[in-house]
Amino acid sequence: MIPWKLLDTAQTPGNGLELRLYQRDKEFSIKAGNYELMNSRVYGTEDALGKLACQKIANHPQPRVLIGGLGMGYTLKSALDELGETAEVLVMELVPDVVRWNQGLLAHLAGNPLDDERVTVQVGDVAQMIKRSRGSFSAILLDVDNGPNALTSMDNHWLYSIAGLETAHAALKPNGILGIWSSDRDAGFAKRLSQVGFDVDEVPVRELGKKGGHHIVWIAERI
Repeated sequence: MIPWKLLDTAQTPGNGLELRLYQRDKEFSIKAGNYELMNSRVYGTEDALGKLACQKIANHPQPRVLIGGLGMGYTLKSALDELGETAEVLVMELVPDVVRWNQGLLAHLAGNPLDDERVTVQVGDVAQMIKRSRGSFSAILLDVDNGPNALTSMDNHWLYSIAGLETAHAALKPNGILGIWSSDRDAGFAKRLSQVGFDVDEVPVRELGKKGGHHIVWIAERI
């Protein structure tokens, strides 16, 4: 079997957790510690997040979409595939090296979505962008950390708290969509979404079509 090759490392701001980028033949992997955050062979759930959320707003005039977490670009690409030419997509990525990887080593995986004229990328905390925005976005897509059970940064827990969800609700336009990826079910989180004024649809998704691991995408509409 072809061994994994370490291509690069990066530090997450704040806690200094090391991210490691690996390649094995045509397959790429990003790990934090012993945990694999993402793999280029299994990205069906990232696709589902962008598709399910942006299908809901595709007919909105000049939709504005905020994506928290660039990953390997798959959520961005699937969102772009659902949106028209007048859409604007802002991607917030906390780790500068992840942006650099997507501009170079990983760019081809999702078909170079950062080259799309509708896309703007900023290095920074998506939570801060949400706090600064009010009624600004047609959709907010969060593929940050590990979902409500944040893994790499305790600061990410705020996004999934009552306060964070209320702030996201305020940052959305009427009937806007909050789409959230999670590695696991979380009944308490679904209740929090409803509590702050979202109509919630919990969608089970799999990594490889009808195969692969189970994950959850929440599609929450502002009501």
